[in-house]
Amino acid sequence: MKPGLFITFEGIDGAGKSTHVEALAAAFRQAGRALVVTREPGGTPVAEQLRVLALGAPMDALAEALVMFAARRDHLLQVIEPALARGDVVLCDRFTDATFAYQGGGRGFDWTVLAQLERWVQRTPACELREPHLTLLFELAPEVAATRLAGARAPDKFEAEPVEFFRRVAQAYARRAQEDAARFARIDADRPREAVWNSVVGAVRERGWLA
Repeated sequence: MKPGLFITFEGIDGAGKSTHVEALAAAFRQAGRALVVTREPGGTPVAEQLRVLALGAPMDALAEALVMFAARRDHLLQVIEPALARGDVVLCDRFTDATFAYQGGGRGFDWTVLAQLERWVQRTPACELREPHLTLLFELAPEVAATRLAGARAPDKFEAEPVEFFRRVAQAYARRAQEDAARFARIDADRPREAVWNSVVGAVRERGWLA
């Protein structure tokens, strides 16, 4: 049995990461891999209910972080860990880097508290710290992302934040990528879709996970 793979997609709203989740899923299916495609916050009935709260209800940064990590714990135990134990590929639209970016960067919440929550929540039943094997970080200027989002749909409370909020989010993402460079593949998302896709699939192929 091939070992499970955990790949996450990160970036500010409007960076286009979600467009490439299904494309990468199709590539893995074509290669014969069993697959789980999921998202955060969400991925389980409990976590989806918490998603509605997190994206819609006003609350302070600590409350937001706690809701995100509560959803993550259920998602980890109910979906991610069982899939990895089966040898599946897990593609997840956002994970813990998003909490550091949005609550830590955007809201200015204490980075060390988030790090402690990360260690508590992502401890697996085998007492290992669960982290993605690869994080694809879609990088795009916040001003460009805002233009892409304009009029696309009714914004949630994060999408409705001003550009300056997303500048802080982008800076926090960059900090996470610098702190764990081996895990991240930084994708220039301000290019045509095909060029972005070539970078995405290239990052996976470099690690020997796709022919």
